Amino acid sequence: MVRGEDRLTGCGASPRLDAELLLCEVLCCGRSYLYAHPERPVGAEKAAAFERLLERRAGGEPVALIRGQKEFWSLTLNVRPGVLIPRPETELLVELALALAPDDGALTVADLGTGSGAIALALATERPAWRVIATDTSPIALALAGINQARLGVSNMELLRGAWLAALARARLDLIVANPPYIAPEDLHLSAPELTHEPRHALVSARRGLADIEAIAAGAGRCLVAGGYLILEHGHDQGPAVCRALARGGFTEIATHRDLAALERASIGRWPVAGRYRSAERQQSRQPV
Repeated sequence: MVRGEDRLTGCGASPRLDAELLLCEVLCCGRSYLYAHPERPVGAEKAAAFERLLERRAGGEPVALIRGQKEFWSLTLNVRPGVLIPRPETELLVELALALAPDDGALTVADLGTGSGAIALALATERPAWRVIATDTSPIALALAGINQARLGVSNMELLRGAWLAALARARLDLIVANPPYIAPEDLHLSAPELTHEPRHALVSARRGLADIEAIAAGAGRCLVAGGYLILEHGHDQGPAVCRALARGGFTEIATHRDLAALERASIGRWPVAGRYRSAERQQSRQPV
């Protein structure tokens, strides 16, 4: 294990954890097994398989893609190339959505650009009375979300193909959640080895990373009931711009929330209860709901 950790030093924030997860993949065991049996030898065949996985990780391939799985919320999801890997910070959108709505309310909710289905599946499992609609333009993403839905036995989720709000023309929604691409095309972080393994269309957006966010904010009101909410994930320095986009779109009660790293990560707007546009002030929350 020490050798594996040494091989991955400099390849990510947690080389020991990465090495443990890859060894677990080879041994078909959990991490607790590694700690309970630290002296158990690994045969030559499995050692060679572990070495191959370390080589892939050292080359920048994300652990999630190597293993084919990623944990999100309380769920284990299948992941694959061509679909964005769910991030821990995106769990904030789930927290905010659950805090906005009662446990027993039969709401209709949409997750735009669902990818692996992470947000939609987390909401559907936490709120069985909700009807959750998950949309995406990518047939690869929708197929993967469908696989994850079937594996988890989630029946209150529907998959639709379409760009952002296009698939929801006739829907009347209580809540819309979206994690759209928000990285600017010129952002230097795009050259990071791990991001080169992820679909660029799920990461990059025009107009300094705000094009898709602005499009959603401008059109979401047409699909929301009076008093409905829109929650958008965004970059840590985009909060003010996202709040301005929500205000231009007619939303009120606008607020930005921070993730567990204390970075601005998501902004919320409410569609006016009176059904008319009102001026809105940006409200900064210090901690996520």
